[in-house]
Amino acid sequence: MGKSLANVAGIGRSLTPQKSGARFQPRLEEQSVYDLKALRESLDQIRTALGRRGNDVPWDDLRKLSDDRRMHTMQVEQLRQDLNKGSEEVARLRRAKEPADEAMATMKRLGDRIKDVEGTLRKVEETLSDVALRIPNLLHESVPVGSDASENIEIRRWGSIRSFSNSPKPHWEIGENLGILDFDRAAKIAGARFSVMTGAGARLERALINFMLDRHTTQHGYREVVPPLMVNRPSMTGTGQLPKFEEDLFRLKDEDYFLIPTAEVPVTNLHREEILNGDRLPLRYTAYTPCFRREAGSYGKDTRGLIRLHQFNKVELVSFTTPDRSYEELERLTGHAESILQSLELPYRVVALCTGDMGFSAAKTYDLEVWLPSQQEYREISSCSNFEAFQARRAGIKYRSSSGGKKDGKSDFVHTLNGSGLAVGRTLVAILENFQQQDGSVEIPSVLRSYMGGLERVERE
Repeated sequence: MGKSLANVAGIGRSLTPQKSGARFQPRLEEQSVYDLKALRESLDQIRTALGRRGNDVPWDDLRKLSDDRRMHTMQVEQLRQDLNKGSEEVARLRRAKEPADEAMATMKRLGDRIKDVEGTLRKVEETLSDVALRIPNLLHESVPVGSDASENIEIRRWGSIRSFSNSPKPHWEIGENLGILDFDRAAKIAGARFSVMTGAGARLERALINFMLDRHTTQHGYREVVPPLMVNRPSMTGTGQLPKFEEDLFRLKDEDYFLIPTAEVPVTNLHREEILNGDRLPLRYTAYTPCFRREAGSYGKDTRGLIRLHQFNKVELVSFTTPDRSYEELERLTGHAESILQSLELPYRVVALCTGDMGFSAAKTYDLEVWLPSQQEYREISSCSNFEAFQARRAGIKYRSSSGGKKDGKSDFVHTLNGSGLAVGRTLVAILENFQQQDGSVEIPSVLRSYMGGLERVERE
């Protein structure tokens, strides 16, 4: 196999994570080349470290496949040694002008046997790679222990929750009454979980996109990217969507392309199989894209409105940095997403996801949850995650510094991070609900009015 299983699986950081905020101290394991032997010998440690997070990993199959690979590899090595000895024997016989037919026949049989065993080895390695790719990332030690979202830890809140004289209306009712949201025509065009925005609704969506991009590029230092909306299988594998989550993706029928579930995929893969200049890190990118998700596991959840759609718009933040600065970068990136909510005057809270609510690829995640008056609860509007080297190992993204780096000049895997800055549709939801007026109109946040041609309020069209 071209890459080590540990590299393919994204397993490579120490089983003892560094404390948040502490200077990163490279461990022996992190400086070595992670190979199949290392993974095989660490399976029990990895399984223990993952705990319930690794419940759906077929550990017994992984161990058997690892043993099978070791056995077949040893067979190939021994057969090649025998072939080399046979070659030497044929050469000796020819020099001595003695009959070599039997020795030649033996070599042919050895060659055929090597081809057979190598074919079996390749099949074992392919299966082994697929299993290894289903191993989730190891979690940072600061991640709170918990079984599900109810045990996430609130970090902070911002903003004041508005009081309404009457029961606040849900966003879909507000939008339909104003004539800016049309779910019936969307269903006619495409089906359930789609929307059509018109008039001031369409303009407000566009205003949000432009405002977010302007803020992130001019004030936060991100470089804007317009990436492809379709990506290949290696790109999906690199960021962790494949093979585990293929059922959640939209795939083209006749080509092995996937519609992106988030701009995280194409933007992170900008640097796939590259060695970056460590002196130029961090690299920060932002991108607006439509996102496409089957929502295969969301049957019955948020069936009305804009919360959970097959197609939605999002502004993404992606960062590549060195291991010693990645948790500092996580706080920075999260703050950039928060600044959008603060400028829009939307009340929100930040929560640290617990072990039972963490995504497959993340080592640590903060969720930003915006207040929705109609539901009387906070709902996710952004997830900001540090993946450490998990994605970088799968995608082959490394860095090398010319100064202040390692004395031996070896390259290391970068740490990747991303977060929504923000989910545009959910931001529009929050504006419609938090800024709704008693007469049915919606006040436009002041920071967006210049993007709306000076319009201060959305009224019935």
